[in-house]
Amino acid sequence: MTGYRPPEAVARAAARGLELREQFGRGGTEVGVERAEQLRDRRPVSDDDITAISSYFKRHAVDRDARAHRWGDESDPSAGYIAWLLWGGDAGEQWADGIRADTRDKP
Repeated sequence: MTGYRPPEAVARAAARGLELREQFGRGGTEVGVERAEQLRDRRPVSDDDITAISSYFKRHAVDRDARAHRWGDESDPSAGYIAWLLWGGDAGEQWADGIRADTRDKP
C-alpha cells in the first residue's frame, strides 16, 4: 500500500500515548490504540486515515479544557491528553492538516 509515512515526531507522540495509557489505565479507545500502533510503527497512512486523524483533532480540541486531570501533565494526565497523544499529538494534528491542505490545493 502506498501512503504517507508518519514523521518521527508523530511516532514519538503516539508511543508516549501508549506508555501513558498503560501506566494510568485511561485515555483513548481501541480505535485510538490501533491508530497509535500504526503511527508509532510509522506504517503507511492512507488519504482516508489522514482525514480521520484530522477530524479526530477537530472533534477533540475541547478536551484540552478537562478539569479532572491536567492537560499535558504527565504525572497526572487527563484521558483526553493521553488520547490526543495516541493520535499523534500536536505534531499529528499539524501533519494531517498539512497533508489535507496540500491535497485540497492540487487540481
